[in-house]
Amino acid sequence: MKLVQHVNQGRLVYLSQTTDQITISENEYYRWLAFDDVIQSVMHLRRPEKLTLPHHYAALIPLLFFKPNDIIELGLGGGNLSRFLSALHADISVTSIELSQDVIDCFKRYFNPKKHQIEIKNSEALAWLQQAALSSTEAADWLICDVYQHHANSFKNRIALLTALIDNLQDDACLTLNLPDLDDQEINLCLTILRQLQNTHHIIYFHIPRYLNVIVHLLPKHWMIDNLKKRSKTTYLTPVQYLRWREFFSHHMKANK
Repeated sequence: MKLVQHVNQGRLVYLSQTTDQITISENEYYRWLAFDDVIQSVMHLRRPEKLTLPHHYAALIPLLFFKPNDIIELGLGGGNLSRFLSALHADISVTSIELSQDVIDCFKRYFNPKKHQIEIKNSEALAWLQQAALSSTEAADWLICDVYQHHANSFKNRIALLTALIDNLQDDACLTLNLPDLDDQEINLCLTILRQLQNTHHIIYFHIPRYLNVIVHLLPKHWMIDNLKKRSKTTYLTPVQYLRWREFFSHHMKANK
């Protein structure tokens, strides 16, 4: 059954009274979180760590190239990536920065059934990044940014966020961005700004078919992204996962040459 059919059969289990209306619904197989009726996260009830949305696979492409230890995730939502990464390997430490205490409470109650050890900090992403840049004590080898913003006033804020992210990006670290609901002009402007702000990383991006997401990666230039091995010792992915992601990435790179 397609995911849209599951969504149409869901029953409401939680409704917030906040400005950004949060709803949680579920059926026999899935539970999902929405902001203002836009679905943000979908969790498989029997296998909570399972990836459920196409852009998750594009967002986790860096796992092909390295073994991350310290990951900073900006924007918790329903914790799809956090659950997957925490379950992938015990050496992975995930810290999530989330502004909404309601979202944090919902995650703890509805979206972390296996009680993964995910550190959550209640803070606005830009403010946290600016403080982290000053203190230089929160260095991570992977920054993942998936912050929900109203489109009406989000683009200016997004540019400020991009700048702060680059300020916190180490030469050997990588950055992943989910840029939803942007038109081509805005996407091109974001990419231009990223290129102007730094010259130490490859920039690659993925349009997700039939979805509004554009996933952008900044990968260290010493990574051999044009020469992926059939098997790799520098990954936490299982052999099956590695081959699946490798095929997806190779197809994308060939299509964009």
